Amino acid sequence: MLEGIDSIFVLSVTVDEIIGNTLLALICGVLVALVYRFTYKGPSYSTTFVNSLVLLAMITAIVIMVIGNNLARAFGLVGAMSIIRFRTAVKETQDIVFVFFSLAIGMAAGAGLHVVAVTGTVLIGAVFMALSKINFGAPRRKEYLLQFTMHSPNDEGDAAYLPILKQYCKQNKLINMKSTGDGEMLELSFYVSLKDPATSKELVQQLRTLEGIERVNLFFDEES
Repeated sequence: MLEGIDSIFVLSVTVDEIIGNTLLALICGVLVALVYRFTYKGPSYSTTFVNSLVLLAMITAIVIMVIGNNLARAFGLVGAMSIIRFRTAVKETQDIVFVFFSLAIGMAAGAGLHVVAVTGTVLIGAVFMALSKINFGAPRRKEYLLQFTMHSPNDEGDAAYLPILKQYCKQNKLINMKSTGDGEMLELSFYVSLKDPATSKELVQQLRTLEGIERVNLFFDEES
């Protein structure tokens, strides 16, 4: 029984293994942090979080080496670390993913699975970079919101804006029409999808040249 208790406090790894595993965790942690740095697109970039990813990989490697194959030691560490309380809320899902990424790499390095650690870092990092580069999962480009006012039409000939919309837009959809100025003016709102976004300024200019059309505005509608 005493021998079993004593074995809890005896590490089966050598100094060379400790140094090697920790250095590998450091290298892989730096790579993970660099991937995060170059793929992050949110508004609240944190240098502290990036540095923490590197340290987290190294600390995890140390923890895994301490645990080894000893179940009693594992339970002891869980109990000791349960007193830690993290009060900083993680704001973005991707941050949580990178925390697990760093943890997993640290576990592999600490367990001596160097090939797994290096290969996993390279492959997962490459996937992150590729997804960020091609904007995978991003919604399609939003439609534009076109608004202008015009004199109330008396006949079909007054809708002179229609040929211009057909010329510059792949599609257009009237979404709102309201009367202004004691019923003498109409305010029209369209969702439009431009054939070429570079011609947006030209579209506005062409509409402004039409008689009876005023206050032409083109917005990028983020709610569409």
